[in-house]
Amino acid sequence: MVSYRDKPWLKHYDPDVPHSLEPYPSHPLHRFLSDAAREHGDSPATLTSARLPLIGRVQSTVDYRTLNAAADALAAALVDMGIRKGDRVAIVMPNCVQFIIAFYAILKAGGVVVATNPTYPPRRLQEQLVDAGARAVIVLSLFYNNVKQIQAETPVEHVIVTNIKEYLPGVARFLFSVAKEKKEGHRIEKHSGDHWLQDILTRYAGKQPDVTVEGDDLAIFQYTGGTTGIPKAAMVTHAALVANTLQCQAWLARAGHQERFLAAIPLFHVFGMVAVMSFAVATHAVMILVPNARDIDDVVDNIHHYHPTLFMGVPALFNAINNHPGVQAGKYNLSSIYACVSGSAPLPPATKRRFEELSGGVILEGFGMSEAPTASHANPVRGENRTGSIGLPFPDMEMSIVDLDDGVTEVPVGEVGELIMRGPMLMRGYHGMPTETANALREGPDGKIWLYTGDIARMDEDGYFYIVDRKKDMALIGGFNVYPRNVEDVLMEHPAVQEVGVAAIPHPDPTKVGQESLKAWVVVKPGQSVTAEQLVEFAQQKLARYEIPSRFEFVDSLPRTTVGKILRRELARMEIEAREKAES
Repeated sequence: MVSYRDKPWLKHYDPDVPHSLEPYPSHPLHRFLSDAAREHGDSPATLTSARLPLIGRVQSTVDYRTLNAAADALAAALVDMGIRKGDRVAIVMPNCVQFIIAFYAILKAGGVVVATNPTYPPRRLQEQLVDAGARAVIVLSLFYNNVKQIQAETPVEHVIVTNIKEYLPGVARFLFSVAKEKKEGHRIEKHSGDHWLQDILTRYAGKQPDVTVEGDDLAIFQYTGGTTGIPKAAMVTHAALVANTLQCQAWLARAGHQERFLAAIPLFHVFGMVAVMSFAVATHAVMILVPNARDIDDVVDNIHHYHPTLFMGVPALFNAINNHPGVQAGKYNLSSIYACVSGSAPLPPATKRRFEELSGGVILEGFGMSEAPTASHANPVRGENRTGSIGLPFPDMEMSIVDLDDGVTEVPVGEVGELIMRGPMLMRGYHGMPTETANALREGPDGKIWLYTGDIARMDEDGYFYIVDRKKDMALIGGFNVYPRNVEDVLMEHPAVQEVGVAAIPHPDPTKVGQESLKAWVVVKPGQSVTAEQLVEFAQQKLARYEIPSRFEFVDSLPRTTVGKILRRELARMEIEAREKAES
């Protein structure tokens, strides 16, 4: 009988993937950028583009030498402003050249990056800046006034602002200044004492910070709901990020190929930060920047024109591309895509099959967490890609499935329990939350410290892992455990269903107070129609009766996180509020 300690997954690695990458280097994460500038300084690091009327796509690139020099200059400025090792500096930007400059500059200065969602409302941004203790903010002008609105209630002492147009192609920059800059809120009046990024880069050109940064130093505070849904900052070291970058590279990079990354998922999320930005920099590849992945027209146009080979994405993004009218009509060529990694949310089999048909590439479902940034599992590129599985653990990872009740007893292979892991890229803990840290990082079956993921999973005999659901999302229906993800996968197979979210809600029958029932929120494909009765009939072919939702609601969209996870708690909250309103 195979066991978790046997690491059966190693037998199914692609032939060129090593079983171990030890010893891992102890250098800081930004060494990858310095090496790229020295070894491939003329190679393009970023590609920024815009689609203009009558002209079409125009582009501009920044090479690795220029990118590294800008990061050095900004780092020197941050040190002169008083930023010291361990100080937190926030970035409030979407995917753009300035985000990358700011990220590496903060690291070079010895600071800790706090990458925030730029679309957060001011009060939520304030909470994060206060919790992190951020001393400086580097912000896109579009969000500058949000920062200024709450700065006095935060520890922020310095604000550096930049305009999205600064790295646009020349003609696009001119047209943006004339037609969009003021209208869309990018033109601002800078407050006295704040700084323009370009002024800093000019003033500090050629300078470098005199700071020694080591692998054990903290690199990022990555905010996450973790295993409880309470926002908290996972504290991650340079060494952990370097290790995961090298794991991603070993799994995906092809010898003799210069990959091209589609940088569409947010770089402020750890998936984009490590699996796109750091991976690309470490392999001296170009990042095709997409500021807004919700603009599917822009996403598919970038793929069509600039031919990315690697595409890290989320199921909602792949599904949106599948359903794009131009893609369905064959107007866009997706065939440059060699491989995609889908993470952050379960990948419906129907979405995977359709995208692979359209692109000719392969989607590898994977798994990762902010607490172990960013990837710990993925299906092999050339080996067996098992639908529904998050794949095999990366090199140097230890995995186990433990009993849901006691959290220590290993369950037999094939049975479900909580997924726990050990590896070289685990977080140090949650900032300022010792109890939460102790819950997530605790003694496992062998007496060592493991990361408890909060995910219900199983491993098959070959070492492929399957996420059944989040521990907190599991429903108890009629005495049976029901996993909403499994129900969603089945309903997604219906040809009229574009998206679906399933969550447990309080039972609507007043005689069953305290019990749960399932409800499905369904987005129907344009031009299609389907009824609740038809969906029930369809689901009966693959689900037990107690697994079929008792209620259906047809909606225009589903609430999601910035990286595409369906917010099941939000669906349940909406249901409860609707009932309370109806009863009042």
